[in-house]
Order: sequence, then C-alpha cells, then structure tokens
Amino acid sequence: MSSTAADVVRLLTVKGETLAVAESLTGGMVASALTAVPGASKAFRGSVTAYATALKHELLGVDAALLEECGAVDPQVAAQMAAGVRRALGADWGIATTGVAGPDPQDGRPVGTVFIAVDGPLGAHSVSAGGGKVEALRLNGDRAEIRMESVRSVLGLLLRELAGEQTGNERAQDTEQNGGF
Repeated sequence: MSSTAADVVRLLTVKGETLAVAESLTGGMVASALTAVPGASKAFRGSVTAYATALKHELLGVDAALLEECGAVDPQVAAQMAAGVRRALGADWGIATTGVAGPDPQDGRPVGTVFIAVDGPLGAHSVSAGGGKVEALRLNGDRAEIRMESVRSVLGLLLRELAGEQTGNERAQDTEQNGGF
C-alpha cells in the first residue's frame, strides 16, 4: 500500500496537482497512508473523516434526501463525498470511501460492501463526464482486513486515474507530433 501512496504523491507532485480525502469506514487510514510518504505536503490538502451520516451532508454536501433514502453506503454517496471534499478543501482531486466494515450490516448492506470514488478535473482523460468515477467492492475478511483493502483500493483507483490521464495527454502530444495520425 505504501508504494501506491508514494506513487500517488509522486504523480500529483509532478503534475502540480492536489488531493483531498473523504473517509467513512476507513476512519483516517487513507490520509495516514498518504501523509506517511515524505513530501506528501506538496500534494495532500487534507481530509474529512465523516463517520456519522449527518456529517456527510453537513461537511461534504452529500444530498440529505439521498442519505435518507439510500443510507450512507451507496455509490452516489461515495461520488458526492469525493466531489464535496474536493470542493470543500480546494483540491484538484478528491477521493472517498464509504462502506460496511462490520461486525454488523448497515443500511441493509452486508459486511464487506464498500464504495470508493474519485473526483477529478473535468478535463481528466479517464474520469467520466462530470469528473467522477465510483467502484463497488465486495470484500471478505474481518473488520481490519476490509478497512485495509478499502484503503488499497481507493488509492489504486486514484493511481489508475492519474496514470490514465497522464497516458492520455502523452498520446495526444504524440498524435500532434506525428501529423495527427
């Protein structure tokens, strides 16, 4: 995981971009992984650990009706958390985790149900229209394993988005240099 966090920090630093994190089930573990990387302060803006459902609305701007209808463990909630923390902390990128680490189900979702999200610049190559992407995870293991895998997964998702954006830009430059073909 630490190498993924280091790769994320390196890519963000090279690109001159910043990151904000919104966490629920991971309780600050994503921020901890990022800040363990030397030089993280060049790219990491901060984080919001919105463990209580009400805070997802109050601090991150997640739609209250969505939370009431679907609960906190929902793909749209994850997407809104990522967009909300990005906006609230003034970052180029926002990532979010929400899910059920156990020991009991939550909001009708079984233990191991996790949603991770990334929200990036609107012009990002591989982030869908609207700037965001969400992945659903179904994780096995105990509470600690589910939380650790959620951290690995959200950092991996961001790394793929950052690398995809970089690859897309390089391809665009190659196309221009090769006469548009």
